[in-house]
Amino acid sequence: RPVDLHLFALKKLGAKIRIKDGYIIAEAKKGLKGSQIRFPSVSVGATENALLAAFGAEGKTVLLNCAIEPEIQDLISFLRKMGCKIFLSGRKIVVFGKTANKERINHKIIFDRIEAGTYLIAGALVGKKIILKKIDPRILYQEINILKKMGVKITQTKNSISIIKPNKLKKINISTKPYPGFPTDLQAQLMVLMTQANGLSKIKENIFENRFMHVPELRRMGAKIEIKNKTAYINGPSTLNGAEVM
Repeated sequence: RPVDLHLFALKKLGAKIRIKDGYIIAEAKKGLKGSQIRFPSVSVGATENALLAAFGAEGKTVLLNCAIEPEIQDLISFLRKMGCKIFLSGRKIVVFGKTANKERINHKIIFDRIEAGTYLIAGALVGKKIILKKIDPRILYQEINILKKMGVKITQTKNSISIIKPNKLKKINISTKPYPGFPTDLQAQLMVLMTQANGLSKIKENIFENRFMHVPELRRMGAKIEIKNKTAYINGPSTLNGAEVM
């Protein structure tokens, strides 16, 4: 995956960047300076790196067209605890650098959204009751909603989700999108679930190129999947068998 957006943001903050012998060499001998950065496309990692760089930069930084995933909001919460002045509005983040305090702070990192979503899908495949604890179901609203539409039985409390496989899974059409849309990092897992659904399901991949590299391996196991442009067509239910995959 390219790091061009990461480097783009660092350059805007005054970093001198060159590539030598396959290594990225970055310098900011006089320190980083606040700037306005508009990302050409939404990127979680680049937004996080720009946030951290702006935190240590001199002056005000305005980040536009940012990712706003829960992980980024959690990072903002952490930096605020450290004394940094950060303002979030839509996909705009304003950071006033060099405002940190030196007091000790405590911060509990949020649960891993993709990991939790993977367990939810695994629960829908296994058939026995699975309970995920110490998570906020509101953050997984999109994933829960899609699984419910497929017929998966889900109950939730403020900090847990219970999941049971239904007798029949329904087909569904989805598209991957930046948060709060369905995450690209869960489309491979959901595709496996779709192989067990009745009828033709579709996944349109809108985030990354070459994001269907798992499809030939699932075909080896017996999945019926076709790719046309950026869309995968999954016919189910399929009987999956063990196979040698790469």
